[in-house]
Amino acid sequence: MTLAGGCLCGAVRLQVTGPLGPVTACHCTQCRKVSGHFTAAGPVARSDLRVEGPLRWFQSSPGARRGFCPDCGSYLLWDDGSDTLYLSAGAIDGATGQRLVGHIYVADKGDYYDIADGLPVWPQGPDDGSA
Repeated sequence: MTLAGGCLCGAVRLQVTGPLGPVTACHCTQCRKVSGHFTAAGPVARSDLRVEGPLRWFQSSPGARRGFCPDCGSYLLWDDGSDTLYLSAGAIDGATGQRLVGHIYVADKGDYYDIADGLPVWPQGPDDGSA
């Protein structure tokens, strides 16, 4: 399975040659600031992702950085330095083949919306024991 995608203006193009993992919605303050709402992303092996174009990185916290297009500002990737990157599901051209599986960092979510889809929610990450 190969997925293609990119930013709004087309300057950054992405190709995923391996599986895109389950998509999770993140409601943390940083994701809300970078997107204007919350983000939805799925894991992909670093070795399965090819990036072309002027991707720029922002060190958003000591252990993580966010990849974006310097031309249009589209937020595309989250990187914690592991072998896995998290790809914004909305950056994929067409169907992703995935469904949202849950919500993380809901303790930080905005007060202007409710999460009412019945999926698991975690106040912090999925390993906080509270699903």
